[in-house]
Amino acid sequence: MNLTISNLTKVYPNGVKAVDNLNLEIGTGMFGLLGPNGAGKSTLMRTIATLQNPDSGSITFNGINVLEDQMSLRKVLGYLPQSFGMYPKVSAEDLLEYFATLKGIASKSERKAMIKEVLEITNLYEVRKKSVSGYSGGMKQRFGIAQLLLNQPQLIIVDEPTAGLDPAERNRFLNILREIGTHNTVIFSTHIVEDVKELCNEMAIMNGGRVLKHTTPKDATNEIQGEIWTKKIAREELEKMESKHQVLSSNYNQDHSLNIRVHALERPEEGFVLAEPQLEDVYFLALQSDN
Repeated sequence: MNLTISNLTKVYPNGVKAVDNLNLEIGTGMFGLLGPNGAGKSTLMRTIATLQNPDSGSITFNGINVLEDQMSLRKVLGYLPQSFGMYPKVSAEDLLEYFATLKGIASKSERKAMIKEVLEITNLYEVRKKSVSGYSGGMKQRFGIAQLLLNQPQLIIVDEPTAGLDPAERNRFLNILREIGTHNTVIFSTHIVEDVKELCNEMAIMNGGRVLKHTTPKDATNEIQGEIWTKKIAREELEKMESKHQVLSSNYNQDHSLNIRVHALERPEEGFVLAEPQLEDVYFLALQSDN
């Protein structure tokens, strides 16, 4: 399974170039699209999902010309937007029955089997009689996955799905995505580096509507091995350090001092210790290099 995006551009009426001549190739498995808010991730996701048209460029998925044959793509697409509407006060089971009918699953027995299967995959079978409007945030996100799985999609798009979830719900959600990502193409957009590190076999860092880096989490950190340095400093020293070195991030210690992480090909100065590169270092480095 292959998704190919070529020379894709989308400019909004206010002049914002949300997608800027973007090229990307995505295969089977979990693909992480990492970038800050406003990077153009949601615009790209909506365009792939046929919810808006680009100004120029092309998208193909498994031989389907997505922009010219939207209906064929929609038949094999599962999409979970950043936020989806209010739910009526009906049970998960009844709502899935309604969605399955909308998706054209005509046979009642087939619908019943499919609903049972997606409820089990998303760990919602025990609460299938409960009203979805009363579900927690994480359960609603899992329900979102359940409804998109009804048509057995080959391409699954999830946009910022873990934002606002507590750690336990986030883990449950990521485990479900991990399970469905083995046989499908799953594009997972997020600004949370940890999500990509835990989940994705391939990734791209996006900002300003462009792909800054297309790599794997492992290759990305290997690439900067021996180039990340750390030092404990007083708060007042931060500005001076930022003017002298490429400071990627800083974290407070309990004694109100800071640990800073710096990118440099050799020891920046006395007191710096070589650190193991993290995916966050790669992310901040890509964003800084883009400015």
